Amino acid sequence: MPFARLTYHPPHPDREQDLARAVTDLVANDLAKRHDLTSVQIEATPAQTWTIGGEPQAAAAHLEVFVTAGTNTVDQKRQFLKRAMALLRAEWPELPAATYVVVHELPATDWGYDGRSQADRAAAQ
Repeated sequence: MPFARLTYHPPHPDREQDLARAVTDLVANDLAKRHDLTSVQIEATPAQTWTIGGEPQAAAAHLEVFVTAGTNTVDQKRQFLKRAMALLRAEWPELPAATYVVVHELPATDWGYDGRSQADRAAAQ
């Protein structure tokens, strides 16, 4: 039951639904997560709030995904990072090298879905 947040600049209000679908597909396919339970937040930010090295950027993006610790292999995460960056660069070719994609692994006891931790769900099965 992953959660992904894509923060980016410049705004693309007409592309946000397509971006949400693309991120959902990427998480489901590369990290082997359930497509129907993948939650994605797309968030544009103003130019003046995004800097790298203290300098404003014409384009910038950050993608972070939260998953249960131990549910993905190193190779799955490696493939996800590579393909996520390719997705971001396809949308914003001018992205700087200091563009980050992060997979946060949370302990099953610290990660809830519908009011129950992943650990509690696993114990009940």
